[in-house]
Amino acid sequence: MGGVSRPPHDRLGRRAAVAALGTAAATLAVAHRRGPAAESPMSIPSPRPASGRMPVVYLPHGGGPWPFVELPFGTRAEQDGLAEYLRSLGTLTDTPPRALLVVSAHWEARVPTLMTATAPPMLFDYYGFPDAAYRITWPAPGAPDVAARTRALLEAAGIPTAEDPSRGFDHGTFVPLKLAFPDATIPTTQLSLRVGLSPEEHLAMGRALAPLRDEGVLIVGSGMSYHNMRGFGSAAYEASRAFDTWLKDAALDAPAARAAKLAAWASAPSARAAHPREEHLLPLMVVAGAAGDDAGRRAYASTLMGVAISAFHYG
Repeated sequence: MGGVSRPPHDRLGRRAAVAALGTAAATLAVAHRRGPAAESPMSIPSPRPASGRMPVVYLPHGGGPWPFVELPFGTRAEQDGLAEYLRSLGTLTDTPPRALLVVSAHWEARVPTLMTATAPPMLFDYYGFPDAAYRITWPAPGAPDVAARTRALLEAAGIPTAEDPSRGFDHGTFVPLKLAFPDATIPTTQLSLRVGLSPEEHLAMGRALAPLRDEGVLIVGSGMSYHNMRGFGSAAYEASRAFDTWLKDAALDAPAARAAKLAAWASAPSARAAHPREEHLLPLMVVAGAAGDDAGRRAYASTLMGVAISAFHYG
């Protein structure tokens, strides 16, 4: 079992805004109840691949330690719908993945960096929550072999990489995967985003990683299709809906058009209202790049704390 680490504040950097959820969620939940009625979650069962090729997934991971700590986090229907979708990922394929490669919105590095620990610790990259939030466990083994293979594929594509032997599972990984794979038996590693958050660079990263899908590796992009910590609630619904509609059309377009639209995401309707900073959107770029010529589908669509959110699958 991995140990526990609590990062110093300077490691949290811009991602420390997650902590605001603990104190702001109650206010936002009240605002949402005064806003438009929550949409019924739409979860489309994904056809299981006939071959051993793994799909690729971009998912919303919620916020902070939810749902393993009770939070006033939107409505119960919203919480239950998202949790049900995340649990369903455990049965996405007939054959369990050999390993999981997670691109989390909560890790940025100078170059794409791989976690190489054999028993990764828990990295509680949030603060201000009840003590139970720091006792969550998800003791999946690391996947240093997959990390090495990932580095080799990226380097072969001309993308420099690094490794981090002490990095632990942040909540962008342990929250959704504890729901999807509660037994924590599948070897798992994380891949960082690259500072600068260039969509073209992250699409290229995904293209380089596509061979992993034929090697039993499930690639997961963990973020949120809407992520404005100051803009949840009923007042943000229309902006979130406008961006979510554009994002669905872009993510489900033909491969070449999909890449072009996602690269130019900042010009989309309400783009910066949905993502003042795009770290929660960039995992989708890696996923879309790894999708290759596969068609996409919106596997989940609902609201969370009064704003529209979606998940996308390919393959």
